[in-house]
Amino acid sequence: MMAIPHAQPGEVINVQPLGKELATSQTRTLFKSDNIEIIRLVMAAGKVLTEHKAPRDITVQCLEGVIAFTAMGKVQQLSAGQMLLVAAGEPHSVECLEPASFLLTLYGPK
Repeated sequence: MMAIPHAQPGEVINVQPLGKELATSQTRTLFKSDNIEIIRLVMAAGKVLTEHKAPRDITVQCLEGVIAFTAMGKVQQLSAGQMLLVAAGEPHSVECLEPASFLLTLYGPK
């Protein structure tokens, strides 16, 4: 079995909306190093990521669709072009309100 290729420093990464390919695309790690990890999550409407904690600070940037992000005692809807910062260890969950893709970026040493 071969490892999934990740982008290398200096390589252009396409994060444009998937559009009609959204329904057939899968979540994929785009880049991973000791200090940063960038994952493009793809979720169908109705899918839920139950409450969990990240070991590092994260940003969530919606690329298309709409997600409901619960953290810090409130639910916020994110749509294309919106981003949210969450501190390391903060409990959070995600519910996909429409088919969506978003970037999850984890910052800092593992």
